[in-house]
Amino acid sequence: MVVIPALNEAAKIEACVKQVLGQAAEVWVVDGGSRDNTIAIALQAGAQVAHGSPGRARQMHLGALLSRSPILMFLHADTTLPASWADDVRQALLTHSWGRFDVRMLGQPSGLLRLVAFMINLRSRISGISTGDQAQFMDREAYSAIGGFKDQPLMEDIELCRQLKRAYGRGAAVSAQVGVDPRRWDKRGAWPTIRLMWLLRWQYFFGADPRALRARYLDTR
Repeated sequence: MVVIPALNEAAKIEACVKQVLGQAAEVWVVDGGSRDNTIAIALQAGAQVAHGSPGRARQMHLGALLSRSPILMFLHADTTLPASWADDVRQALLTHSWGRFDVRMLGQPSGLLRLVAFMINLRSRISGISTGDQAQFMDREAYSAIGGFKDQPLMEDIELCRQLKRAYGRGAAVSAQVGVDPRRWDKRGAWPTIRLMWLLRWQYFFGADPRALRARYLDTR
């Protein structure tokens, strides 16, 4: 089952839903208050739609609660999955309780953005911690056992990995690559985005309040 949190993703949601239809038992788009046509497009594309409170963690947790599937994948609307994704997930969960994919940048990324993708993959393999861009997946039993996503406005993906790693060990590292839209780096600039995200993660690691980090993140948009 695939959960897609969305907020004003009219340009991306149709392609995102259609890439998983037919291979996922359920596809839930959980909207956080879109003001565009995200909901109508998601329904037309074949997804089930739920209305959630704003906040990616809350939206994804609601989707997990609504589904009945024994397998959960959390997918960002601007992420493109490899053709083998469903088999990759099933195979990984034969030996692990959770996991994630490697990433690549979509389009024609600069050398710097290709380096960013390489470093994301390397960081995940060394630390055992992944981010939401990496299409995190897990069995429902593991998700339920740790209480799912914590209700926090930022770093919910990092915290989920921490909890899963603590309870079940390192997750599966699927080498097949998901495509990530570089719009975040394009909007802020590659170097400023890299510096910001590393700074926020280090501050979170050392105990910073996610609410304060969220405010700092929004201040730099």
